[in-house]
Amino acid sequence: MVKALGRVALFLAFVGTVWGANWALTTYGIVNIGFGLEAPAGVFFAGLAFSFRDLLHESSGRVWVLVAVVAGAALSALLEDTQRIAMASGTAFLVSEMADFAVYAPLRERGWLKAVAASNVVGFTADSLLFLWLAFGSLSFIEGQLVGKGYMTALAVVAMWTWRSHHGRRGALI
Repeated sequence: MVKALGRVALFLAFVGTVWGANWALTTYGIVNIGFGLEAPAGVFFAGLAFSFRDLLHESSGRVWVLVAVVAGAALSALLEDTQRIAMASGTAFLVSEMADFAVYAPLRERGWLKAVAASNVVGFTADSLLFLWLAFGSLSFIEGQLVGKGYMTALAVVAMWTWRSHHGRRGALI
């Protein structure tokens, strides 16, 4: 029962970050993220999405992740004045999740946090390139996207490492 609730919570957290990324962009547009860089406001939610994806994958498998990507993109489509952003977001999340899967699964046996960190970098780079190109026809915010998602990945990896170090190898995350 507890494990099932954890799966549902991770599913909802992942869907929520996909939706949140699109909500933030629709609501706030382009924001300053520090170091003189700007990015679409959803960068912070999108940066967390990759860690939630890895947790969901670990606890529930690929099917749950794919359903969550589709659910997040569908909910995001309800937000948008233009379908271009929702389509760009959904496509970028789906492609970047496939890239993330390709890195996460083989590295998982060498260490969970290593797999999370490496797959997040691959995933958020693919997501950034594809989203910016599809949504804006330009990569002008690429540095801001990468730095913003890097902030969130570092924060998530440190939080997961801390949790696991206090709760044993498997921890209570999943």
